[in-house]
Amino acid sequence: MREGYEGTGPGAITPDGCAVEFYSRLPVGDEPDVIAAAVPAGARILELGSGVGRMTHALLERGFEVTAVDESAEMLERVRGARTICSPIEDLDLGEKFDVVLLASFLVHAGDAEVRRGLLRTCVRHVAEGGSVLIQREGEDYHTNVPRERVDPSGFTVRITSSEPVGDGANSVRAEYEFPDAVWTQTFRTRPLNKKQFEEALEEAGLRAAQYLTEDRIWVRAVPGGPGERGA
Repeated sequence: MREGYEGTGPGAITPDGCAVEFYSRLPVGDEPDVIAAAVPAGARILELGSGVGRMTHALLERGFEVTAVDESAEMLERVRGARTICSPIEDLDLGEKFDVVLLASFLVHAGDAEVRRGLLRTCVRHVAEGGSVLIQREGEDYHTNVPRERVDPSGFTVRITSSEPVGDGANSVRAEYEFPDAVWTQTFRTRPLNKKQFEEALEEAGLRAAQYLTEDRIWVRAVPGGPGERGA
């Protein structure tokens, strides 16, 4: 288990506190549509932190070729139809380039700044010339609108019960996921990044924010290079 991370509930728990069975139950949201609209048809995608393949499978259905990477073998056992690689993201070096590198699930907000740097270096190492890195950020009220609760239409409840500073700019967040037949919790560390801090982190890694893909600026298309168009 990574320091500062914990998970409880039925089934296997990954090093960052994620419950494999919970993520296997999650419905697919609009993320695959956001991705598909931002990249060329049939692109080769390197999906970093794929988990059980919730987005992997939706991207395959849309005609993309996906290589799914996760540090949890239990997660990757649920992935179907994609090449899978079991590895911590920050250690990955495939010696290959991809049209699209996908860093979703708010991974760019890793509580350890050095881990974040490693994640972004992996993105840069694997993106082809002319390619894109698609990154999912936290919402701007993620740490201020707490506690909060959301009932998903599919029948489960998500609660963010706390977000507390733990030093060096990181917060410890506790989440609860309640289904009629099971409850999971996860405690994890995350580093809030406003738009300016996020773009500075990209630039440090040799990327620039080329386009914000959604009005809430949660999804971003980054490209290798220096400062450029950054959207509204």
